[in-house]
Amino acid sequence: MTYTIDVHISPDEVRRRMRADAIAGLQADAKSIPPVWFYDERGSQLFEEITRLPEYYPTRSERRLLEAFAPAIAQLSKADTLVELGAGSCEKTRVLLRALQQLGTLSTYVPFDISDEFLRDAASTLTKEYDPLTVHLVIGDFSEHLAEIPTGGRRLVAFLGGTIGNLDPARRARFLFDLNCTMSSDDSFLLGADLVKERQRLVAAYDDAAGVTARFNKNVLHVLNEQLGGNFDPDLFAHVALWNDEEQWIEMRLRALGPSEVTLREAGIAVRFDQGDDILTEISAKFTPDMIEKELGAAGFVIDGMWGADEGEFLLTLAHPFC
Repeated sequence: MTYTIDVHISPDEVRRRMRADAIAGLQADAKSIPPVWFYDERGSQLFEEITRLPEYYPTRSERRLLEAFAPAIAQLSKADTLVELGAGSCEKTRVLLRALQQLGTLSTYVPFDISDEFLRDAASTLTKEYDPLTVHLVIGDFSEHLAEIPTGGRRLVAFLGGTIGNLDPARRARFLFDLNCTMSSDDSFLLGADLVKERQRLVAAYDDAAGVTARFNKNVLHVLNEQLGGNFDPDLFAHVALWNDEEQWIEMRLRALGPSEVTLREAGIAVRFDQGDDILTEISAKFTPDMIEKELGAAGFVIDGMWGADEGEFLLTLAHPFC
C-alpha cells in the first residue's frame, strides 16, 4: 500500500522562515537561532546517533515506558488513528502502532513534521510492516498547521521525545491550547516529557564524551551557511551545555572562541562576534509531574494516566480534551 502526503510548507517558505529567524535572532543583543534549524539530513542523522549514546538517557527511558505501557495507552485511547507530531524517522512509532494493531483498532498513521527527508522512507517501510495501514504524511509547522492534520475517527496524538521542552512556557501554553482546539472529546493526547533530576546527569546528556552533541549543535552553522549563503567557521565556536536552575532547563549554546565577522548573504546581514559571545541554539525544559498536570489542565486537558513518575526519569502522560 502506498502513502499520501499533504504539504503545507514549501522549501521556499522554510528558507524564508530561516532567513527571518536569522535576521531577528543573530542581530539581537542575546543572539539565538531556533533548534528547528538543526535538522537537515545530516542533523537528523546526528540526532539519531545521539539517541544511542550512553549519556543520553531520555530516548531509552521513554522507550522502556512505551514498551511497558503501550497496551494500557492503546486500551485507554481506543484510537484507530495515530498522529505523531515531530515524527522524524518514526522509530518509536512502532511500539504504539503494534499496541493499537493488537487491540484491533488501528487503521491510519499520520506522521507530521516540517521536513519530509526522513518521513518518506519511514512511510514506505511502515506500509509494508503494518499492511493494511493507511499512512498520511503531513508536512507542516506545528506552530501554524495543527488545524491541517486530518480529523475523523478516534485519534491518539503523540508528542514524544521531550520535544515539548524545546518550547518556553509561553509557547508551550500556546501550543497546548491550539492543539486542544483541534481535538474532539474522543481524541487522546500522549505527551512525553523529561523529568527534573541531578544537574550532572542532565548536563552530561547534552555534552557527551564522544562529542556527537557538539557536532549536532554546530550543524546549525552548516545549515545557515548552505541555506543562507553564510561563511560561519564552526571551528571558531565551542559547544556549551549548561543547566539553568532558575528556569529548570538545559541551554545549548555556541560560544565564540575569538573575534570574527560572519556574513549571511541571503539574509543580507553581517554579524560581529567577540570572544565569549554566545548563540543560544536550544532550551530543553525539564518537568515534574505536577508541572505537567498543571500546564495540561490550564490548556483544557484532563489526565487519563501517567507513567514513569515513580522512577523519576521520564514521564508519559495521556490526556483528553475537556468538553
